[in-house]
Amino acid sequence: MLLTGKSALITGAAHRLGAKIARTLHENGANLIIHYRHSEEAAKALAKQLNDIRNESVRILQADLNDFDAVSQLADSAINAFNRLDILINNASEFHPTPIGSIKLKHWEAIMNSNCRAPLFLSQACAPALRQQNGVIINMLDIYASAPLLNHSLYCSAKAASQMLVKSLALELSPEIRVSGIAPGAILWADSNNKGDPEAQQAILRQIPLQRSGDSESIAKAVLFIIDNDYLTGEIIRIDGGRLLNSF
Repeated sequence: MLLTGKSALITGAAHRLGAKIARTLHENGANLIIHYRHSEEAAKALAKQLNDIRNESVRILQADLNDFDAVSQLADSAINAFNRLDILINNASEFHPTPIGSIKLKHWEAIMNSNCRAPLFLSQACAPALRQQNGVIINMLDIYASAPLLNHSLYCSAKAASQMLVKSLALELSPEIRVSGIAPGAILWADSNNKGDPEAQQAILRQIPLQRSGDSESIAKAVLFIIDNDYLTGEIIRIDGGRLLNSF
């Protein structure tokens, strides 16, 4: 299989896109380190499911990415889990509205830490191990890194910073480490973004040239593509059904 013998750390991997990416990498032979913050039960359940398929192939690690020291500790533990690290996927993300007039310092810290600070310092801490394996870093971004979302100025700014981080790290960590990003569009309805509101969802879908939402399988396929293509770095791949085309 494509990833046999390789080790991957995925942040925020207990649920949603992170869990789908974890399952896909595992199906392709990778050993996994599943990171979680609060979702211990879900992380344990996912690890058990995958370890039942391939024994001792998955470990779980808890860390609060808002805790600066915890980030380097997570990197050390992840590298030691399988005595190597080939793939880092910065997937964990804080997402909620922050209308102007309501923004507090705690909102800035939570959103910027998870979406930008943690990916930077986790990439830095993992870089020596990744260099040894000609490894790959993938930042999970958002189309809102390139086009703003109303009432989400902090989130959009954080994702834009993470998008530039991809390009900066790709330049600085080459040639040993490749760095790219994936910017999903309407894949999973976020809890605070029209979830459970069919009319609002349809309004979004009408803006998409393909006239439908995507699914987590599309994102997982993009992850595999980036990992497998050894001449790709510094790129942002949008998986959005063409939605960003209507922003220009």
